[in-house]
Amino acid sequence: MPETRPQAGPGAMPDHPLRQALAWEVHARPYEVVSAPVRVSHIAVMLEDGVSGAGMALDHLHRLLDSCGVPPPRAGATHASRDLGGGLRLRWEQHTEFASFTFYLFAPLTEDPFAETALSRVPADWLRDLPGQVLVAVHAAVLPGDAVPDLPALFAGHLVTGARIGGGAASAWSDFHLHGDGFARILMTAGELTPGQIGRHLQRLLEIETYRMKALLALPIARDLGGTLSRLEHSTAALSARMAGPLKEGEDREVLSALTTVAAEVEWLMAEHSYRFGAARAYAEIVSRCLLDLRQDRLPGLQTLTEFMDRRFSPAMRTVEAMANRADALGRRVARASDLLRTRVDIALEENNRDLLRSMNRRAQLQLRLQETVEGLSVVAISYYAWGLIGYLLKGGKAAGLPLDPDITALVAIPAVVLAVAYGLRRMKRHLHGPE
Repeated sequence: MPETRPQAGPGAMPDHPLRQALAWEVHARPYEVVSAPVRVSHIAVMLEDGVSGAGMALDHLHRLLDSCGVPPPRAGATHASRDLGGGLRLRWEQHTEFASFTFYLFAPLTEDPFAETALSRVPADWLRDLPGQVLVAVHAAVLPGDAVPDLPALFAGHLVTGARIGGGAASAWSDFHLHGDGFARILMTAGELTPGQIGRHLQRLLEIETYRMKALLALPIARDLGGTLSRLEHSTAALSARMAGPLKEGEDREVLSALTTVAAEVEWLMAEHSYRFGAARAYAEIVSRCLLDLRQDRLPGLQTLTEFMDRRFSPAMRTVEAMANRADALGRRVARASDLLRTRVDIALEENNRDLLRSMNRRAQLQLRLQETVEGLSVVAISYYAWGLIGYLLKGGKAAGLPLDPDITALVAIPAVVLAVAYGLRRMKRHLHGPE
């Protein structure tokens, strides 16, 4: 398929910067059009995280293409198909965390289609220097016609799984074993399939093996995670049991600290493995889709590919899913226990605040009573001093010739002085307190 993209002509309408990239996305990684007989060698290598791993895979691809005098893919491409000469074709795909190299050899077949593989035409030093680590390695062969080959001989006596595919138009077999050369084997008869249909079904068979292995990367993690989750679940249960009973002073903070530690560890586990678990779910869905698209019919005496996956692959994926759900449920359980304990601590703090306010209220009332007592004494004291001043005034007036009896007048003035002082203090108190 050509890799050129349409260019906007003069006077074209203004395009969104992502329009061409998004329109081209549906044409990404097209299937190969192949005719039987053909031998295929498929390798998928796990790359380092980030751009560096993808760059190393692309540089390695350029090295092979340069040695064959073939132009490299365009800049930014994630897939390419090139004829290397001598009946050998290369299909390269760059994925998020792995790259795949698929070699097609169009040459006459011998009695054993796996005796000479497509990979035997690839330079040994190029294979030896592959970047990353090989996760998937498959040899496949497509035979013309529809005759059933000698399966026990071709698959080394292993249990073979197979089915009619394409609605009965062709057949496919595999043992899902790694043979002595480290490669799995897939065998297919072309039957009544067209070259395009052969390419599509062959790609699905290779993707089943590739994404099956990718999905299973999460299984060892899920198994190892079981022991850690059991320990954290027991810790959570023990802390919840302590919360169910009365806690001593300061013990609530101890339990809350322990719950916080458990919650942090659970969150770390999920952050560490959530990507792998999510990727496993996505890869498993691709495997299921490929199995469905093969449109299988049963071959006498053999498990279909779907039945084999249901018995072996699906339980592994259910284990991964169950472990991810278990960790998520534990995180929610710890969060609920922490919320309950925080509520308990908040209630205790509110009770302490209530008692403190009551104590402050009692002290304020005592202070008010004391103040009222002091005010009564203040009235007496001020009245006494005011009455004394009035007595001096009366004595001075008598000395000045006023017709006054200082003693009798001072006696009569006592109630008036007391009332005047009390009224003055009351007005002053009201003025200081304002509207209250």
